[in-house]
Amino acid sequence: MTPFHLWTRYARALAEAWSGPVGDLPGRPPLRLAPTPRDVLAREGTARLYRFVADGARGDRPRRAPLLLVPSLINRWYVLDLRPGASLVAALVGAGLDVYCLDWGAPEDEDRYLGWDEVLARLGRMVRRTMADAAADRLGVLGYCMGGTLAAIHAALHPGQVAALANLAGPIDFARGGALTHMVDPRWFDADAIARAGNVAPEQMQSGFTALRPTLELSKLVAWPDLAADPAAQTSYRALEAWAADNIAFPAAAYRTYIRDLYQDNRLVAGTHRALGQRVDLGAIRCPTLAIVADRDQICPPAAATALLERVSTTDTTTLRVPGGHVGAVVGSRAARELYPAVADWFATRLAAGATRH
Repeated sequence: MTPFHLWTRYARALAEAWSGPVGDLPGRPPLRLAPTPRDVLAREGTARLYRFVADGARGDRPRRAPLLLVPSLINRWYVLDLRPGASLVAALVGAGLDVYCLDWGAPEDEDRYLGWDEVLARLGRMVRRTMADAAADRLGVLGYCMGGTLAAIHAALHPGQVAALANLAGPIDFARGGALTHMVDPRWFDADAIARAGNVAPEQMQSGFTALRPTLELSKLVAWPDLAADPAAQTSYRALEAWAADNIAFPAAAYRTYIRDLYQDNRLVAGTHRALGQRVDLGAIRCPTLAIVADRDQICPPAAATALLERVSTTDTTTLRVPGGHVGAVVGSRAARELYPAVADWFATRLAAGATRH
């Protein structure tokens, strides 16, 4: 075991000895994760489609097109609805938007054969189910992380379905992907060899993210005395740690395509990526498009996400820059003040009543 792993294990053990394991702690209020009320509209394998409703407003529908949230394929969806006070979902619902979310679910061993096309086909079915439930001809789509990449591909393949598109820290130009692009350089990284073993385990993927911030666990230890005196900060820390520990695998076949076609060959911006039997042309996207970037994002550097705006056909393009890293920008202390209202306002003005059937 390396000195780094010894230190991180020590940091974790000391923090837990001081406070108990992350999650619910004796003598403290239980964590309320994913607090926004929701209905399950559709099931497909382990995937779910949710519709969120405001308390006391179940069944009420705003006169706007619906908004579908598409999280990353490899992280739990509820980072978008983490806890009270740190929930993009709650802010969007509170702004009067009709909000849905695709929960990709946790892949089983047999899902090693779930390919990139099958992932996009599932997204397409959930898009159609959302429009049917909302009686709408079009919808808004917000994709986060890899969900932003998938949402952009869907919008390019089905431009008539999407009334407004927001890419929240999703890589588009993978040549600008920073350290992760370097890590999977084909000169020393063989995606086929990894995928042949089956679904890519969360521990395998987390090792790459840990390499971006190798002192993260030690920094948590250093900050713990401050957290011990701040109940609100403790709640935030516990919720984020609970989500971060709840990782899921990457289906092997989809992983192979994602790494080879997008990271290694950068085919999406080159216009040579093919999905569902078609060439993916980002120029086919004609709807208003928003790119949301975090100023300290090492997983999706800002230029990797804003590349979408350079390739869409619409002139209604907006860049929203927010503070924080890849996850902190979404659930950090400033997100409720800077990210949530800006995203809600942007969609509210673009998902007009004309997008719904009458």
